Amino acid sequence: MLTSKQRAYLRALANKLEPVVIIGKGDIDEDVIKQVDDALEARELIKIKVLDTNSSDAKEACRIISRETHSEGVQVIGNKFVLYREREN
Repeated sequence: MLTSKQRAYLRALANKLEPVVIIGKGDIDEDVIKQVDDALEARELIKIKVLDTNSSDAKEACRIISRETHSEGVQVIGNKFVLYREREN
């Protein structure tokens, strides 16, 4: 679990990030989970955009995807959210 200082640091880093995964309208399926998992393998911190502009959908997507990829939701802003997963050495 991230501390508030770690979360603030990661939010600052995330400001410069462009979304690496874009989720279309509809359910989050295995393909989306795989794309996010692959992105987290390449980078510890990623930004994801949900095409549905409802922020509650982004919050729900963040919750589901973070659970499925064993990552932590760092921030949700509008239709974008940031995930973090520390790399295993």
